[in-house]
Amino acid sequence: MNPLTAATSRAALVTTVLALAALTTVLALTVMSRGPFSGPAGLFGWYVVCWALFTVALLALRRVPPRRLAWLIVAGAVAVTVTGLPGPPRTSTDSYRYAWDGRVQSAGTSPYDHPPQDPALASLRDPWLFPTGAACDGRDLAPVPSADGTRHCTRINRPAVHTIYPPVAEAYFLAVDRLSPAGARHKALQIGAALISLGVTGALLLLLRRRGGDLRTAAYWAWCPAVPLEAVNNAHIDVLGVFLTVAGLGLAASRALTRRAAGGVLIGAAIATKLMPAVVLPGALSGVRRVRDAVTVLLPAAAFVVLAYLPYVLLSHGSVLGYLGGYVEEEGYDEPSAGSRYSLLRLVLPDAWAFPVLVLVVAAVALYVMRRGDPRRPWSGALLVTGWSFLLLTPGYSWYALLLVALVALDGRWEWLGVPVAGAAVYVLGYQPALTDLAYGAATVLVLVMSRVRRRPSSPEADGWPRGDALVPVTRNL
Repeated sequence: MNPLTAATSRAALVTTVLALAALTTVLALTVMSRGPFSGPAGLFGWYVVCWALFTVALLALRRVPPRRLAWLIVAGAVAVTVTGLPGPPRTSTDSYRYAWDGRVQSAGTSPYDHPPQDPALASLRDPWLFPTGAACDGRDLAPVPSADGTRHCTRINRPAVHTIYPPVAEAYFLAVDRLSPAGARHKALQIGAALISLGVTGALLLLLRRRGGDLRTAAYWAWCPAVPLEAVNNAHIDVLGVFLTVAGLGLAASRALTRRAAGGVLIGAAIATKLMPAVVLPGALSGVRRVRDAVTVLLPAAAFVVLAYLPYVLLSHGSVLGYLGGYVEEEGYDEPSAGSRYSLLRLVLPDAWAFPVLVLVVAAVALYVMRRGDPRRPWSGALLVTGWSFLLLTPGYSWYALLLVALVALDGRWEWLGVPVAGAAVYVLGYQPALTDLAYGAATVLVLVMSRVRRRPSSPEADGWPRGDALVPVTRNL
């Protein structure tokens, strides 16, 4: 290495470390901010700064020598991930339901049988999840009916409905409850999510190294602000589904039938964690030409989902689907005009057409992936199907995009990171039609422009990563 190149590499390393230090500092402040500047606009301002620093760190990483990549990405992942731990959940109360479901199961009751406010489970309540009296003046507390005249409330959202979470998620909640010391409260779920998040980073680095990919793309997950904010601080169960999906797609890329079947099992486990990972199945079938190869993935995935639900079906007195139907209705998926779903489609189509058109478009993308996709890179097809599903659904919950971030880290097409930014804007600033159109519209334009750029053979971005002197090209068929 000549002196000029060595100096450039050292400068890039120093810049990357400084950007990561600034990113971790701002992330920690974002998690702990509770003052007058912590309203929706102020909070989103913190998010914007985090994503800007994340971008600076990625740009500096372009010129870091390959021999330093692995340790730098892992060290950065640890630093970024732990910033989600200092405070309680910042923008979501979902983890309180997780804690409750785990406690109910530890007491020998199916989580699908009773809503949290059911008096039959009153003996399991404690002041942390079910405050009383003046403590009910806090934010994000739902009232709970009481017969004794005392004011009761709970941190759990939708306390009048049954749980919605699939069996692998429920098994995880039970495990965390059993392993947690007394008084752990939300911290046990946050620590569990942090460990899983780091596990995703490890799985990404392992897959990229084995498949000859550029290790730099693992930083798209490892340093992404969405990971400490949504996966760790808010402890969303989606992170477990992401880990299982990444591992499953890695095995599905093998030619060996046993490995592909194992990949199907893991994808089934991911689906039995949050349902959403079902969208990666077309990617897992990329380039499949024989029915046997498709069945090798689909049958184990379906069998795992069925077998995972079976114990809860046998133990529960009610439906194990819980509040799923009510959730679909509440979120406006069955009535497009009721919310901000299908926002971009509704700009150009009648509301009643939005859902059928979405199904047709996603089905067409899935068929394209299964027919033309690279079986050695199933995550490329999975990213395409998942990404367009998000752009057309325009979901308002930012943590849903954690799956997309991991797929970007495997594939390298950074432009899809506009989707989690759009989701964060809609969630933090509120479900306003104009905002949803603007945020997801900008994300769509970015994807379309970069898709055009990548079709040019001479484009420096054609390999999926802004080119630096020491980058390794990644071949793509999609």
